[in-house]
Amino acid sequence: MNNTKKIFFAPAFLAASTLLLAACGGESENSSEEEKTAWDEIQEEGSLTVATSGTLLATSFRDEESDELTGFEVEVAREVAERLDLEVEFKEMGFDEMLSSVQTGQVDIAANDIEITEDRAEEFIFSTPIKHSYGTAVVRKDDLSGIETLEDLEGKKAAGASTSIYMEIARSYGAEEVTYDNASNEVYLRDVSIGRTDVILNDYYLSTFGVAAFPDMNITIHPDIKYAPSEVGLVMNKDNEELAENVNRVLEEMLEDGTITEISEEFFGGADVSVKPDIEE
Repeated sequence: MNNTKKIFFAPAFLAASTLLLAACGGESENSSEEEKTAWDEIQEEGSLTVATSGTLLATSFRDEESDELTGFEVEVAREVAERLDLEVEFKEMGFDEMLSSVQTGQVDIAANDIEITEDRAEEFIFSTPIKHSYGTAVVRKDDLSGIETLEDLEGKKAAGASTSIYMEIARSYGAEEVTYDNASNEVYLRDVSIGRTDVILNDYYLSTFGVAAFPDMNITIHPDIKYAPSEVGLVMNKDNEELAENVNRVLEEMLEDGTITEISEEFFGGADVSVKPDIEE
């Protein structure tokens, strides 16, 4: 009788033990997956996904001859990925879409001359600043679009992205906003030239590059308007602290060894945008 019991219960005991071990193993695997960070996933995939517009001259645009995506922040992002031993995948999209894509985790980084502000810093992690600049105004060359100071923006048509810092400034002075869906610089600038719009408030370096690219247009940089010193960084999801730490580590290296200066000089006519301009706050 005792032997029968042993034969009868042994398989049940083993089965129960197997189930227990399997359950423990499953919990361990699930726990491991839960602990995996966004940085872990990036390393496993071996790729960094970067949102950019592809339409912003000097910082993110397509070369006319090769049609290759390039620009100051595109090349900075490429170098960051290389130093992190990662491939880089660029996704071209509009300004508003790239910020929402960072928030939802569809992309790892947004790189498109995005200014660091207090409001944005509450929603995103910004990298170490890679570009310092200030605001200026693109106006018609023949009459400066009837604008002498920012106070003259009232009633003028200001072109730009609705959620940009510069459009906020234009609205605050009473300008009428004219927005576009990820249009090229040529579209923005030509509309000022022909009078469809009156002014583009934007970053000084980007504006200078854009105006120089279309010498036949009736446009110029306003000689007397300089405002709002700014800093630009790469944008990451608020929860991706480990990614931000690694990005900042290599950006500090690139600032220290002159790599960012070299990239800046290539795209901004010899200017080093990593240096703060001497402009009053």
